[in-house]
Amino acid sequence: MEIQKFYYDNKLPKQFAIASIFWGAVGMLAGVLIAFQLAFPALNFGIEYTTFGRVRPIHTNAVIFAFVGNGIFTAIYYSMPRLLKTPMWSNALGKIHFWGWQLIIVAAALSLAMGYTTGKEYAELEWPIDIAITLVWVVFGINMFGTILTRRERHLYVAIWFFIASWVTVAMLHLVNSFEFPVSFMKSYSWYAGVQDALVQWWYGHNAVAFFLTTPYLGLMYYFLPKAAERPVYSYRLSIVHFWSLIFLYIWAGPHHLLYTALPDWAQSLGTVFSIMLILPSWGGMLNGLFTLRGAWDKVREDPVLKFFVVAVTCYGMSTFEGPMLSLKNVNAISHYSDWTVAHVHIGALGWNGFMTFGMMYWLFPKMFDTKLYSKKLAGTHFWIGTLGIILYAIPMYWAAFRSYFMMKAFTPEGQLEYQFIDVVQTVVPFYVLRALGGTLFLIGVFIMVYNLYKTVKQGSFIESESAEAAPLTKAYIAPAKLHWHSFIERKPLMLLVLSLIVVGIGGMVELIPTFLVKSNVPTLSSVKPYTPLELQGRDVYISEGCYNCHSQMIRPFRYEVARYGEYSKAGEFVYDHPFQWGSKRTGPDLARIGGKYPDSWHFNHMLEPSSMAPGSIMPNYPWLFKKTIDIASTNSKIHAMRQMGVPYPKGYESVAADDLKMQAESITANLKKEKIEIKSDKQIIALIAYLQRVGKDIKAQKTDTQN
Repeated sequence: MEIQKFYYDNKLPKQFAIASIFWGAVGMLAGVLIAFQLAFPALNFGIEYTTFGRVRPIHTNAVIFAFVGNGIFTAIYYSMPRLLKTPMWSNALGKIHFWGWQLIIVAAALSLAMGYTTGKEYAELEWPIDIAITLVWVVFGINMFGTILTRRERHLYVAIWFFIASWVTVAMLHLVNSFEFPVSFMKSYSWYAGVQDALVQWWYGHNAVAFFLTTPYLGLMYYFLPKAAERPVYSYRLSIVHFWSLIFLYIWAGPHHLLYTALPDWAQSLGTVFSIMLILPSWGGMLNGLFTLRGAWDKVREDPVLKFFVVAVTCYGMSTFEGPMLSLKNVNAISHYSDWTVAHVHIGALGWNGFMTFGMMYWLFPKMFDTKLYSKKLAGTHFWIGTLGIILYAIPMYWAAFRSYFMMKAFTPEGQLEYQFIDVVQTVVPFYVLRALGGTLFLIGVFIMVYNLYKTVKQGSFIESESAEAAPLTKAYIAPAKLHWHSFIERKPLMLLVLSLIVVGIGGMVELIPTFLVKSNVPTLSSVKPYTPLELQGRDVYISEGCYNCHSQMIRPFRYEVARYGEYSKAGEFVYDHPFQWGSKRTGPDLARIGGKYPDSWHFNHMLEPSSMAPGSIMPNYPWLFKKTIDIASTNSKIHAMRQMGVPYPKGYESVAADDLKMQAESITANLKKEKIEIKSDKQIIALIAYLQRVGKDIKAQKTDTQN
């Protein structure tokens, strides 16, 4: 049989690896900054580009799509050619993929800092960047499948199954969730509204965690852990069960982010049921990874690479047990909107994604530079500092969550709320300091790794391409007498792709389609009216400043929430909210009934200096809102976009919308003038006040009508 010689290219894996490390340091530095900002508001610096609301999405996007994303591509571009015994199909497409992804990251960081955001968590990037992501993802997919189809190895190894499922599912999630109506070059509105938008967003958000942070890293685990341990994967059959059950069940679990909200109960229940079932495949994968190390524990004690992998897989197991537990309603009542969720997410991000990436880098760089790791001792130091950082990060967040929950629900013997929201905030600030110190320790570990890898590179010599030999894949293939049934699927990558899409698509269709087509899922309320042009502009300011990162607009049907914030939220209130603003964390109080609660002057002073209205507040001030003017010229296009999406503005209202905006703005400035506050009516603070004074008023109007 003919033996063919070919070469593995190490340049792209090296570039993606360096990018992953660089963006990881940047993203984690942003994370440390926002952690300290929550304890020391002065660190917002009074500059619009450095406030918590602007930096927080930069942190999440940098860690998820820059650090982890480049880590995924490092693993794929290194492992896939070796598993398939062929070079990547196209070096040119690989370069386009690399530079395109880095440009997207830069564009994301700059646009988010400037306040260009859709306001949807993990999907904040505006429509031009969304299109760029789609194009680069397609380029990546073409290169990946071109490589698979020109392979010299008939069977596809388990890591490649996870890479294929990740690619097709991320494509589906991105396309569906990013369906938006452009208003201008860097402004759009989500096509979905209210309850429907919330469901689509958390169908996307949960599964971005599933199919960007989890499944591709399981592929990484299945390749690099056995390589580092020099042992085969524990169980082939377990990997089959792990793969298919995981990708089928994961896609259903998104609604567990919306328990006790205005989402229909049937959707909440589906999310809970499938979340509980997720324990089995998730732990199956964890055990498959850990059992691979059976008989190699002496090596684990000596090898820092395996230490990182063991803790990473353990953190994966912890997170995938905790996640289903958090989907139980009685547990979720405590965890949602609290720091418990923050701790849970970071066990996964720092432990699973972080440590898997670090282990891969420590194994990969000596291989690519034909040398030994510069210092195992430094790598060990990094391991212990990183582990301590995770512990110091997570434990205070768990403590803060329970402390704040019991304070929030406490009533006096007379039936009054025992604590104000600001009392709760102040009592958890010390825990925020500890969390920030934990994050700082973790970041120090990253810098130790950078130094260690730099010295490794300096002492070695980069191998640009590695020669290899293999026989071509021939059609005249005689299958072994005892061929596992799954091998039939493995030999047909396009079938695997289509089956993966079908398996992950089922859950999405069952949850999303009824929510859109069955009207009773989102009943309308006659008292709910569209936002006025000024309120719409103010809502855009609210979203631009990232207020949704700290404030929810969703009152759950609990006694202490209704007593604290007002009547619980109804599905019909949000039918004109593009996008929804239910939030996922309450660092500040819920705002669902804020309208009319305080005079205009209170909001004016609160945005100028929060502590003047709420002593002890950790909210940043927003002085630029008092200087920047409303983009009145965009009003017509915004009203037009809303009308196109079904918001019932009168036909031709665009022609008079700007006049209505100015009239309402002058009314607010007149109210402020009575309080001896002088400001022009075209400033952004006026629009924001208009929006805040509107939020929740429609339901109050309905309640009054009912009583009459």
